Amino acid sequence: MQNETDKVPLPKSRHSDPLSWVEKYADYLYGFAMARLRDEEVAKDLVQDTFLAALQHLDRFEGNSEEKTWLTAILKNKIADFYRKQSTGRLSDLKITDAEGEQQEFFDPETGHWTERNYPRAFGLEVDDPLVMKELGSILNECLAKLPGLWFSVFSMKHMDDLASELICTELKLTAANFWVIMHRTKLNLRACLQKNWN
Repeated sequence: MQNETDKVPLPKSRHSDPLSWVEKYADYLYGFAMARLRDEEVAKDLVQDTFLAALQHLDRFEGNSEEKTWLTAILKNKIADFYRKQSTGRLSDLKITDAEGEQQEFFDPETGHWTERNYPRAFGLEVDDPLVMKELGSILNECLAKLPGLWFSVFSMKHMDDLASELICTELKLTAANFWVIMHRTKLNLRACLQKNWN
């Protein structure tokens, strides 16, 4: 029985072998997408879109980087496109005045220090114990999963992909004020979730 790649001739490149992409990179790209999307179906779709886009633009791959790096860059763009579409029309409720009001609940407006009720408690991570760190990582993942999609995207682009704030704003079509409000609310939510669930 013929498979799809036998029926349709693939573009050729002296720097890349598209026939090996799925075997070599599908699991890695899927894991990369899942870490940023938290949705199996969307992750699978974007990995397939990545392979398709790479095939369509194979003539542009000159071998200046590894295949894996090139495919990951395409996937990053697909993820940014996905979140850009998701964020359209959802930014009107991100008001700086609301975020500043929320901040006053956590910080004393006169001193700028934490309020007594919301002062961060020690997490008890003084001991370098892999089991403790694994448990904390699991709780952090649960807290991240509770974030709205756009918040998670901004946070992951900033702290997982280490992108500059300006680039994130450009990629997701956010204003600097939108970015600040999202990051502020995300950090407060994560801190509250971690403190609530960490013994």
